[in-house]
Amino acid sequence: MRRATLTALSLALTLALSSCSPAPAPQTDTVFAMDTVMELTVYGDEELLGEAQALIADTEARLSVTREDSEISKLNKTGSGTLSGGTAALLSRALEICALTEGALDITVYPAVRAWGFTTGEYRVPGEDELSALLKKIDYAAVKLAGDTATLPEGVLVDLGSVAKGRLGDDLAAFLTENGVTSALLNLGGNVRTVGAKPDGSPWRVGVRDPFGESYLGILEVRDVSVVTSGGYERYFEEGGEVYWHILDPATARPAKSGLVSATVVGADGTLCDGLSTAVFVMGLDRAVELWKAMTGFDLVLVTEGGEVYITDGLEGSFTLSGDYKTKELQVVRRG
Repeated sequence: MRRATLTALSLALTLALSSCSPAPAPQTDTVFAMDTVMELTVYGDEELLGEAQALIADTEARLSVTREDSEISKLNKTGSGTLSGGTAALLSRALEICALTEGALDITVYPAVRAWGFTTGEYRVPGEDELSALLKKIDYAAVKLAGDTATLPEGVLVDLGSVAKGRLGDDLAAFLTENGVTSALLNLGGNVRTVGAKPDGSPWRVGVRDPFGESYLGILEVRDVSVVTSGGYERYFEEGGEVYWHILDPATARPAKSGLVSATVVGADGTLCDGLSTAVFVMGLDRAVELWKAMTGFDLVLVTEGGEVYITDGLEGSFTLSGDYKTKELQVVRRG
């Protein structure tokens, strides 16, 4: 459900391809899938793009919560079912991340997301009684998975959209690497996966969008990682002078109000980064930092409602403020 405009669709590609040294011609493709525009830039055999497209199509066909013939939709409709190995593995991993974040990510929040109209574009503010009823259906711990067989209690629905593009990025990167590609930029719509470095050996330069405008607040220089951003600007509506965005707090069934307006997670495990980007947005600054200090394998770029920018210390030297943010003080969070 994440959509980033400038960063995901043009900025990252522009920055990534700019280099002083000559480089081999990239093979590029644009695909609309999983409710977003994806841009693939691969330095390798052009035929790999066709196989990458097939992988994207298969992922969407299995995991889409809105396609009636998908494995997830069938599971939601019947309440039980045997899943393919890849779908079961992702459901298992998603449940692990839900537990890891103590429910800040909850893959059963879908009924509430649907009630607010974020799946259809028919936006509305549910009443208090409706929200109370929806809260009773949000409980990732109620999802049971035994091998490849999943079971849901009545009224509970799952949506793997919070981790699907992260897993897709991981799978695409593995596929390309296995086929000899050492340099690629996979822009999956707010979810960027890099393979290796640029052909000249320099890092990819990925822009992090300014959540208050149409430009960008900073540049990340990265290799072989996923960069996943969640922000309130991605999908929202206004009613009665208030803004409601699509990232819901599972504890309230309402749009998350944590003091953050943007959360970016950077790490080698794209599935984890994808799930954490939503969870961290819901958690807010203090809880997000606590989670980061308790774990390894990822770093954060967090933007508060007041426009403050925080990064974790693993990004020192690889993140630079840009544009209107150049004069701001960059807050660095350390483990010590």
